[in-house]
Amino acid sequence: MSSMFNPSCRRCPRLAAFLDLVRERQPTYHCKPVAPFGDRKARLLIVGLAPGMHGANRTGRPFTGDHAGILLYATLFKFGLANAPVSSAADDALRLEGARITNSVKCLPPENKPTPLEIKECNGYLAAELEQSPDVHVILALGAIAHAAVLRASNERASEFRFAHGAEHALSGGRVLLDSYHCSRYNTQTRRLTPGMFETVIERAASLANRGGGASP
Repeated sequence: MSSMFNPSCRRCPRLAAFLDLVRERQPTYHCKPVAPFGDRKARLLIVGLAPGMHGANRTGRPFTGDHAGILLYATLFKFGLANAPVSSAADDALRLEGARITNSVKCLPPENKPTPLEIKECNGYLAAELEQSPDVHVILALGAIAHAAVLRASNERASEFRFAHGAEHALSGGRVLLDSYHCSRYNTQTRRLTPGMFETVIERAASLANRGGGASP
């Protein structure tokens, strides 16, 4: 798979059928694979899990219009990676500066839970994106599934890189994988992830990206 994105992809039967069902109920929603968003020359790539039902699946832009996006975009703005703190629609004026956002799975999964096979099936797109993004030095994985997807897409052994919030991993080729808990409503409401914790990770990611990578010794 050489393309980093296919807007017509229906390789996963369960996801394709679910999108058809949601489109019948919500005819104004995007209900298609959600394209990556951001700076094409980004040094920082942020990888999430999958589009949310009333967020990216509605708007057609990653993390736009849902609770997780509120924290993500506000934090990116605070550290100079976005030109505005709020992302409400795919055609608004928000732009990312030095950062790009994508997902491990490009289509909305039922109950926000893609199957292992669906994650694997979609991984070729992430691999192509990494291959076609030579400027990316830092990859920020939001959650353990994104962490594993990045490792697979980078041809790394998952057993050698354990997910942990704030962990930094030196990948082959000079890139750095930085881990964070996902900025989901569940994680923020339970305080598993606080705004301060998330800001620390984003600030670190921006710092590493600005100096061209290099994990902590």
